Amino acid sequence: MGATPFIPADVRRRTGIRAGFGPVPPVLLAAWPFPDTAQHNDGSRSGPCPHTGGRPAVMAHDAHSGARETSPPVAPRAGGGAAAQGVGEGRAHAKVILLGEHAVVYGAPAVALPVPGLGCRVRVARRDRDGHGLLGFRFTPVPPGVPSGSPARLPRTPEGVIPEGLRILSEAVLRLTGPRIAPGVDVHVESGVPLGRGLGSSAACARALVHALDDLFELGLGEDVVFRYVQMAENTAHGRASGIDAWTTGANGPVLLADGRISTPPVGADCWIVVVDSGTGASTREAVGMLRERFAKDPGRRDAFLAHSTALARRALFDLEHGRLRELGSALTDSHTLLAGLDLTTDRTDSLVDASIRVGALGAKMSGGGLGGCVIALLPDRTAADTAAARLTREHGVRCWITPLPKGDGNVDV
Repeated sequence: MGATPFIPADVRRRTGIRAGFGPVPPVLLAAWPFPDTAQHNDGSRSGPCPHTGGRPAVMAHDAHSGARETSPPVAPRAGGGAAAQGVGEGRAHAKVILLGEHAVVYGAPAVALPVPGLGCRVRVARRDRDGHGLLGFRFTPVPPGVPSGSPARLPRTPEGVIPEGLRILSEAVLRLTGPRIAPGVDVHVESGVPLGRGLGSSAACARALVHALDDLFELGLGEDVVFRYVQMAENTAHGRASGIDAWTTGANGPVLLADGRISTPPVGADCWIVVVDSGTGASTREAVGMLRERFAKDPGRRDAFLAHSTALARRALFDLEHGRLRELGSALTDSHTLLAGLDLTTDRTDSLVDASIRVGALGAKMSGGGLGGCVIALLPDRTAADTAAARLTREHGVRCWITPLPKGDGNVDV
């Protein structure tokens, strides 16, 4: 598929943002049609956080049970275990946006982080006896964390209303199985990614579903093909998705989307992110649509927002690379102020940003689509993160999750 610029020419001219795409799939295209044959790739799927030695990557805090460990998801190919017994399994995890939400839709840079301790598992089973092309669907929310248990048996899934993006995704992947009439499957989604919080729940479900179908039918899908299917579902769910959720829900480290290229930004010092649930839902589609209408009426405001967001992202990436955590924290707080100027924050998220700084965060901001959802806070070490999360839970009645942002080299393709 050819690369297609997606940044308006007048925006590129006034802001200096480039429109070029790199060798990875274009992030704003629905990636349709797909190749008739699957791409084979032996690359591994996302797995336990490599920076914690296989230990849980997230500490969860809530007002009911205090702190508790949650295990990171393991998202490699199920490899003959479940699939050999007629059930395919796939896994993915949550994400947060560190910098650049909304601006990324217009081509500005953004950085996202995986939250491996909040996972989604999808299991699929064939329904050959009931005909072809039928999709039974069941969604089971589980307490925030990582679904576990034996994948060997899948309870019969009653036919339900499957979300449109997942239905389109399923039908497209099933076409790769070969027959003119695709086989029918039951789909069972178990997700510990809180819904409507800007944590990438729709992308995590879509990615896990692709992996499950790949596992069941042994398609051997490469990561670029997996991305395209997930992005198809995301564009259906949100109207116009940047692609960063589709990548980060399967990544093991931070993801930078800039100039149409996906890479891993360098991190100069270990630090920790506390994810704070405001308790109020958020609609990415609503927020994106609100800004689109506003910017259509006032292109100058759009240009100013993109220029400011791009400058903040570049400044923060410099601070991230050089381990300047205090300066990075200031950039996060400035980003929150920028987004607040577009009416994307709420009184609740504003107060949680202030509260996070009072309990020791170097900086904090809303994360994701806004209009509710989550706040993220930057802490210099695990002890400070635990303390901040415990205080926020105790004093504000919120749920918190902690995830590491470890020191590491960058410039590595995701």
